[in-house]
Formats: sequence, structure tokens, C-alpha cells
Amino acid sequence: MLAPIDPIAAQHWASRVPPQSPWLHEEVARRMEERLALIKLQPAQWIHWNPLHGGMQIHAALAQRYPKAECHILHPSPAQTRAAQSHMALPWWKGLLRPKQHFAELDAPISPTDMLWANMVLHGESDPQALIGKWLQRLRPDGFLMFSGLGPNTLLSLRKIYQGLGWPSPTQSFIDMHDWGDMLVQGGFSDPVMDMERITLTFQTPERLLVELRELGRNLYPQRFAGLRGRGWHRDLLAALHQTKNADGVFTLNFEIIYGHAVRGVQRMKVSDESRISLDDMRAALQRNR
Repeated sequence: MLAPIDPIAAQHWASRVPPQSPWLHEEVARRMEERLALIKLQPAQWIHWNPLHGGMQIHAALAQRYPKAECHILHPSPAQTRAAQSHMALPWWKGLLRPKQHFAELDAPISPTDMLWANMVLHGESDPQALIGKWLQRLRPDGFLMFSGLGPNTLLSLRKIYQGLGWPSPTQSFIDMHDWGDMLVQGGFSDPVMDMERITLTFQTPERLLVELRELGRNLYPQRFAGLRGRGWHRDLLAALHQTKNADGVFTLNFEIIYGHAVRGVQRMKVSDESRISLDDMRAALQRNR
């Protein structure tokens, strides 16, 4: 079941040029990179999909794992592409020793590759099935996809606080990993493998907790509060958060992280149950036999 997302808000967030990737995204990328040890295929070319949002620090580890592979680093806008190039471009002496890195926009015309890496972006897409279709077209037959995103148990405690105060949800709904797997199959991928884990972040103050949330994303829920909140609302929110301090004296946020791996299936020609031959072809065949 697809979770509704405000497409305009999602586009605004996706077009933002962040000064750095969120810490949580970098940590999820590190854990996903460890899963590559289970994959035998060594890509000759691969795509890093939107690392400004998904995690820039992990790029060095991926390049080290595949030192002979050429990489295409893709972002939604020219401004993000320039920012990524500024952050991630190799010094000229290192560039002589490694395969080329190409910086471009998501719709750039490039040949299909062996691997596509997309960390923590799918849950923020208003049309995730369409995005999965784009990923499929970027891969060669038997090329593989590595992705991650937030699951439905993300920020449950915060959602309960908002519900208790009579406020609209602070987040959009998130899709279950089994639904992600079904969407991958519908999109043309085969052998999807889905995995899930929970990560808890701790904070010394509610104020720092809210700063972290703003770095991670925005509320894309279509029925979120439409106007600007005032100081009274902010005071009420901090008071409610203060009541959630645990026995260790810290405040927590819980995230459900979904990891996905799938292979682009080889398209085979459909064989018809019946064969047709024209009368002229039949006469010509009979004439040759004579």
C-alpha cells in the first residue's frame, strides 16, 4: 500500500543543497556498504544516486571496494551537481590513479551500469514506483540495485506525542519492506532481498533533537498543519518532549531502516503458442522441396 506524500513538498526538499549529508544517512550507508561483501559481482561501472542527500562520506569506501570501476554521480539539479563536485571531486594526482568520476543530473544520457547505489532517498519520493522504473533503466541485465529507506515504525514516539496533543502527524507514512519488495518485482527487478533493523538516536536536550530532525528531512504528510507555527506551539512541543526523558536522562528517536537488494532480470522474448505461415511462403517451400 502506497503512503501518500505531498509531491510539491517532496520536490522542494529534493532540490535543496545541504551543506553536508545527515549523520544518520551516513551511518545507514556505512551499514549498507558492509552488505556488499556478500555480492560477488564486481561492477565495471556504477551509479551513485544523489549522495548529497544519501551520504557523501561513504563514496570513498565504495570507490575503494571497486577501485577499477567507473562511477557516475547523479543529482536532481545542476546546483546539487556543482555542490557534489566541489565536495567529492578527487585531486588531480588521485584522479590519475582511479577510474573516472562523472558528475551529472539524474536524467543525463549514460549507458546502463552494473550497480546503482541509492541510500535513504526512496521514502521521500511521491511516486516511488516511477523512481524504481528509472533505476531499472539505469542498469544492465543482471545489474544490481542497493537501496535503503525509512520503514513504518520510524518516529513512533514523536507521532504519539503529536496525536496526544491533537496535532496532525509530524511525518508522512512510510512503506513496509514487503510492499517495497512487491514494487521491485512489479518494476522489473528479480530476486529482491529485503532486510530491516532499528536505530535509536539519543540526545541530551529536546532542542538538539529537533535540530537533528530538521537535518534529516521535512514533513511530507499531505494533511500536515498548513500554516506557520507560533512560539506557543513550540513551547508546548518542548514541554511534551521533556516528559519523554528516559531513565538515563536522555531523549530518544527511533528509526526503522529498510535495506533492499535486487537484480535487473533478463528480458526474454515471448514465445507464441501458435505459428503462422502465409500461403505464398508455403507454396515457395513446396517448390523448393520439389
